[in-house]
Amino acid sequence: MAAAVAAARGLVAGILGRWAPRAARGPGPGLWLGGRCVGQGRAPPPAAPLRNPPLLWGNPPAGGTASLLSSVTALLPSAPLQPVRTLTYCSLRKGKRKSVKSVVKRFLRLHNGLWVRRKAGYKKKLWKKSAAQRKRLRELTLCTRTQCKLLDKMTTSFWKRRNWYVDDPYQKYHDRTDLRV
Repeated sequence: MAAAVAAARGLVAGILGRWAPRAARGPGPGLWLGGRCVGQGRAPPPAAPLRNPPLLWGNPPAGGTASLLSSVTALLPSAPLQPVRTLTYCSLRKGKRKSVKSVVKRFLRLHNGLWVRRKAGYKKKLWKKSAAQRKRLRELTLCTRTQCKLLDKMTTSFWKRRNWYVDDPYQKYHDRTDLRV
């Protein structure tokens, strides 16, 4: 029984010794996995070196061994991808969708389905902007159709309902009057 445990301990240490960095194993003779120490006693024998991976195409660079980084970078596109935010949160208890708080804080949804936002940089470095530029930055902007769809996905129905406020400055914008029937 003790021999089987020692063999299993040596096998796990050998596998992790090849793949995991030495710092992740922690100090001391035991093997650290997720904050728990597995196995106390002698340190396992040093692991065998990892063999060279087979090449998928071409010769190794400069006659040496092919690195994983060089094979992965060949697969990546040259232009960086545009970041995409399609994030929707779910609650852990019931699995219901939750609103993204940054959307609720930064945007205003009109009842007609359009979203209103401030212009970028309307609070930044105002000391070096002209009065006309500061006035343009204070104006509100309507989001595009694709942005409105994305913002609707990122919020729940609570934020899509109509609210009636006293002296609402956006009251005249909630209903679209310029639509042709």
